[in-house]
Amino acid sequence: MKIRESAEMYLETILVLSKKGDVHSIDIARAMNFSRPSVSVTVHNLEKEKYIQISENGHITLLDKGREIAERIYERHTVLTELLIQIGVPEDIAEEDACKIEHDLSTTTFDCIKKAISKK
Repeated sequence: MKIRESAEMYLETILVLSKKGDVHSIDIARAMNFSRPSVSVTVHNLEKEKYIQISENGHITLLDKGREIAERIYERHTVLTELLIQIGVPEDIAEEDACKIEHDLSTTTFDCIKKAISKK
């Protein structure tokens, strides 16, 4: 099953937030600047598809297949941001552009980018 870009963004956000502590829907809404109701709908859909687990107290945890996607997207984000900064793009723009590119880039192209960066 191909996961949609918006779901990838949610999973990546959950991963990043989880590095700082417990994650709840309100944290995701704040981080993504989305309304609580829209986050609630998406989070419950992610739970239904077994990408995340929501505890009784609302704590959100990535399940294996959700973590795998989140880590893949986060790696793409960090590598692309680094590349864009290296070629002279200001950091804030590099972050924003990497976020746009990370979802559409083929695995082959991304692997070549990683290889090129590691040679420097």
